[in-house]
Amino acid sequence: MTAGTSLTHGTTTAGHELAALQRKHGGPLFALLFRLCDGDRQRAEDLVQETLVRAWQHPEALHAEGFDSVRPWLLTVARRLAIDARRARQARPPETGDEVPEDARVTADHAERAAAVLDVREAVKTLTPEHRDVLVLVYFRGASVAEAAQTLGIPPGTVKSRAYYALRALRRVLPGYAADLQ
Repeated sequence: MTAGTSLTHGTTTAGHELAALQRKHGGPLFALLFRLCDGDRQRAEDLVQETLVRAWQHPEALHAEGFDSVRPWLLTVARRLAIDARRARQARPPETGDEVPEDARVTADHAERAAAVLDVREAVKTLTPEHRDVLVLVYFRGASVAEAAQTLGIPPGTVKSRAYYALRALRRVLPGYAADLQ
């Protein structure tokens, strides 16, 4: 059925009758759907239009008992459409946009990481052998302070002190990496 054809045998065209339905029942339909859509104005407007499309597709429902009794039918259709829309949204994962979530980890690409490794290796070579040995044991091999002290044959306090000064020297040599070393 096209918009220009008659919904009934009378002279009212489908377009005029649909416009009259919108004028008479659009407000209450929107109010109901706005509540059912949790205040989402766009979704409520879409469902009002879908409800009116259903009315256009079922002219027999509009004229069963007269034009004034169509509101309960429209409200029932609108309510069912809102329920179906909510179920459809819950059945699929939430949509995401192009923006990066705040809690997403940002990782450097492989080339940046490789360049950083080379920079750190060169910087470690500038340290004194005592500082370099502590740094390699504690930070690169994951030894505890006690394990490093036992391996190097020095007191734990000396391990802590040398690690502190080694990191401080690296921060001077690698100023762009200072935030990563703290």
